[in-house]
Amino acid sequence: MTSNAITPSCRVNGYPVKVRYGENLIPVPAGPARVDLFAQWLRTYGQASLEFQIEPGQTVPVFYAAPMHQFTTGSIGHAKVKRKGVGAFIGLMAGVVVFTGLVVALAFTG
Repeated sequence: MTSNAITPSCRVNGYPVKVRYGENLIPVPAGPARVDLFAQWLRTYGQASLEFQIEPGQTVPVFYAAPMHQFTTGSIGHAKVKRKGVGAFIGLMAGVVVFTGLVVALAFTG
């Protein structure tokens, strides 16, 4: 549930860059580049890195998806990426619903 509430942190070539959800245009000099992204809530999570070469005048798309929970890494690539941890998140939410249903059922039968 923290994946959309927390804005990711970004470093480009080791320097912090302010980013937001959606498209961010970040000027970077030609040459080798490294993008590191992560999120921070109770702990740092969703770490992902991408290294690539930028030619003069070139635009390089980078896509990042924070995970659905804090116990896995993020996804990063030059094309849209899928968010990790969806199955675990759905399982957790289903468990909460089942547990709540059992508590309510026991309250009415007891």
